[in-house]
Amino acid sequence: MAAGTLDTSKSNSKVSVVAPPLSEERILPQSSGERPLTSTELSFDRGHKMTELSIVMPVYNEAATIVRAINRVLAVDYPCPVELIVVDDGSTDGTLPLLRSFTDRGITIVSTPVNRGKGAAVIAGVKRASGTHVMILDADLEYSPSDIPSMLQPVIDGVTDHVFGTRIFGLNTRFPSYRLAIGGRFLTAVANVLFDCCLTDMHTCLKLIPLQHFQALMLSQNGFGLDTELTAKILRAGVRPYEVPITYCGRTSEEGKKLAWWSDGWRSLAILFSTRLGRPDALPAATTDNVRVVVPMPAAHRLGERFNVQVANAAL
Repeated sequence: MAAGTLDTSKSNSKVSVVAPPLSEERILPQSSGERPLTSTELSFDRGHKMTELSIVMPVYNEAATIVRAINRVLAVDYPCPVELIVVDDGSTDGTLPLLRSFTDRGITIVSTPVNRGKGAAVIAGVKRASGTHVMILDADLEYSPSDIPSMLQPVIDGVTDHVFGTRIFGLNTRFPSYRLAIGGRFLTAVANVLFDCCLTDMHTCLKLIPLQHFQALMLSQNGFGLDTELTAKILRAGVRPYEVPITYCGRTSEEGKKLAWWSDGWRSLAILFSTRLGRPDALPAATTDNVRVVVPMPAAHRLGERFNVQVANAAL
């Protein structure tokens, strides 16, 4: 099933998919009068809790890629209900006007007046997530949403609750910078020693984490350091993520990559050591509370078609 829509005749109730905005942020209203908001009763007989995914997409000056990035998310067939939350972090290149064209497609769009950093944008998006699990997906096209179903499957099968998408050298990957690639592997090795784990790629963007666990972590990084802090915190809490290979097509600084290998590398190293020396955060046990989710449409609908979104209240 593909994220964004569902054409169904089984539903007759209505629920809201947008959470109240924070005082310093605003959520672009979805178009009214053009599509009905109905709900479908979901019935899954999997022998365990239902899985729903919230994808958080932080965006800063990505006018060149944002439309394609969102369309790629909407085109994928997912094995569970999915919602997409896009957070524009004070873009100045025309990204926000492009996002407005998606307000009638069931996507939650959050806008902040000034740039506060990727970490702050991610946290703002997570506050509006309603799924059982959350995943961060950048808008730079380096990662493919088509890898998300294979990451969801171990969770749906009850194998694990934490999944990392691993970039493997020489396997459907392109690393344009040797320094960034080796630097990432070096930091992963440091994390493995500090936390006695065996990760392959701690800096992968695709991390599938229970929403309650993400919310329970005491995260303080507002910039790119949040990625390192998130991994370090869950490792410090005793979690050992399940790894699934993914594709990766990295871009260069000339193409818009914002990560600085030297300064961000040292910052990541400091975060790893400070987290190891600090107290672990307590993670709550997973629950099966009712959640509000966007129900995807059938696979027959693809890019270029109008997405009519249905919202479901999943009562377990």
